[in-house]
Amino acid sequence: MGNLYEALRTQGDFEICEYEARAIGVVREHVGSGHVLLALSGGVDSSVCAALLAKAVPGRLHCIFVDHGLMRKNEGNEVELAVSDMDLNFIRVNAEDRFLAKLKGVTDPEAKRKIIGEEFIRVFEEESRKLEGIDYLAQGTILADVVESGTGDSKVVKSHHNVGGLPEDIGFKGIVEPLRGLSKDEVRDLGWQLGLPVALTNRQPFPGPGLAVRCIGEVTKERLDILREADAIACEEIGTSGVKADQYFAVLTGTHSVGVTDGSRTYNSTIAIRAIRTSDYMTASFAPLPHSLLGRISERITSEIPAISRVVYDITNKPPATVEWE
Repeated sequence: MGNLYEALRTQGDFEICEYEARAIGVVREHVGSGHVLLALSGGVDSSVCAALLAKAVPGRLHCIFVDHGLMRKNEGNEVELAVSDMDLNFIRVNAEDRFLAKLKGVTDPEAKRKIIGEEFIRVFEEESRKLEGIDYLAQGTILADVVESGTGDSKVVKSHHNVGGLPEDIGFKGIVEPLRGLSKDEVRDLGWQLGLPVALTNRQPFPGPGLAVRCIGEVTKERLDILREADAIACEEIGTSGVKADQYFAVLTGTHSVGVTDGSRTYNSTIAIRAIRTSDYMTASFAPLPHSLLGRISERITSEIPAISRVVYDITNKPPATVEWE
């Protein structure tokens, strides 16, 4: 069914209002009188998808937010608050223990993505059985997800949990992906067209597998909590600095290095900071953050988080790197 939604994007220039009308028509034809269950993360893609589907199938959209314990600091509550004014039949599922149990001992990034993707589907299947008449699963899949997951003639860069990470035996009649042919900028434009608040349309992209792919090596609650604190500091400092960067975050690298605290030797973790400039997320360049800003981030992280002894800055463009580390 992916090709059906990819075909919504005509070749060449097009008006986003035209896309909205075409997408609503295709969704209605595909779904008929069925009900739709949307995987809502609170990010740009899923929020725009929710707004579009709410217009296409009013009253028949059910949005489930799975808090898998891999979110940024305080993000679960922020997501719930952000969509509280939207008529989405919102359901929150707290599943941290479940996801961490599945990820125990797993270090391979592709394995992480596939485990998280399958577990997402299993949660949705279970939640859908609690509701009546749920026929379709909706996702905020966009063009970059499709290309990087190696569909069609593309080679696999990384399996996005909503594309390459999907299991073959899903318990739904079909998948609804009305944004599948759009770039990130086009998705934002569609969000504005649909009347979403800037706080949602300008929200930084966040990978579906969450911090699991920013936590190199095994994913544990302890390591995630360290990363959450470092990420919150980095985002606060960069966000209030006024520098131009389209996405920025911290990565727990899995590398330890020697340090000195209160005159004693330490051997603690290394945090990497990633900040990029991009228009479509298919390519990106690293943001040249001022040394004074980087120094402030490093000083705060190493002084406020005892488990961190070193901070480095990623100066790699995409390509050859991807935006995420895993």
